[in-house]
Amino acid sequence: MVPENQTRISEFILLGISEEADLQPLLFGLFLSIYLVTFTGNLLIILAIITDSHLHTPMYFFLSNLSFSDICLTSTTVPKMLLNIQMQNKVITYEECIIQMYFFMLFLGLDHFLLIVMAYDRFVAICHPLHYMIIMNPKFCGLLIMAPWLLSALESLLHSLMVLRLSFCTELEISHFFCEINQVVQLACSDTFFNNLVMYFATGLVGVIPLTGILYSYSKIVSSILRISSAKGKYKAFSTCGSHLSVISLFYGTGFGVYLSLSATQNSRAIAIASVMYTVVTPMLNPFIYSFRNKDIKQGLRKLFS
Repeated sequence: MVPENQTRISEFILLGISEEADLQPLLFGLFLSIYLVTFTGNLLIILAIITDSHLHTPMYFFLSNLSFSDICLTSTTVPKMLLNIQMQNKVITYEECIIQMYFFMLFLGLDHFLLIVMAYDRFVAICHPLHYMIIMNPKFCGLLIMAPWLLSALESLLHSLMVLRLSFCTELEISHFFCEINQVVQLACSDTFFNNLVMYFATGLVGVIPLTGILYSYSKIVSSILRISSAKGKYKAFSTCGSHLSVISLFYGTGFGVYLSLSATQNSRAIAIASVMYTVVTPMLNPFIYSFRNKDIKQGLRKLFS
């Protein structure tokens, strides 16, 4: 390590999806449209759940929190990207980068934990229907929401503090449209062993453990559905968790796509494009999945507009 190459940095350069000038207006229009659809769609889901008393159940309480988390997740990255394109300026200050990193990891982790909470809710509803209202009482639902917030906040705070201890070289270009932690850590000149160790640990905590819980819950759900004698009963039971299962498939499917792209290529630009599906497109599609496949949400939206 050469001491002259270390400096007290004040800003990073976000290279974005593409550096071609001709593509910037197209990217601006595309991401602005995605952001507006994401914000509006998730906000309508939240308002429909709040205004319709029939939707004041644990299932839709968790859904409203997921919609809020999706709005915040997209808002941590896309507005800054749009501003940089509009101002033709790729700079993000060191402080803004740390703050963006913290809130991005906070709401991404919250999405992971909310999905397992929603899977547990469906598990209780289908496998223990007679005890559903007793188990999923308001106090317990409150705890199921507070725990993901607390775990996500602590995990993102740990990552941010670990980044603050790093020294950076003069090479400050991030091949991404936001301050993604892995990209930022790679720019460091100081030892990043503990940062990488924490990232591997967080991957297990925020990724593998929730996914394992979701798979276990749905294995029990499928087993219970198969024991139902009538085809109509099976369809009704499956329809109550169909939307959530679709969201899980989309969320983890795109997430594993990004992970595989990280393993298969060293092209940072390709990784940035792949992560768009995971961090931007998925939050946009969630409201459509729930509104198209759920008659209660459709009814709530009709009441909202009327």
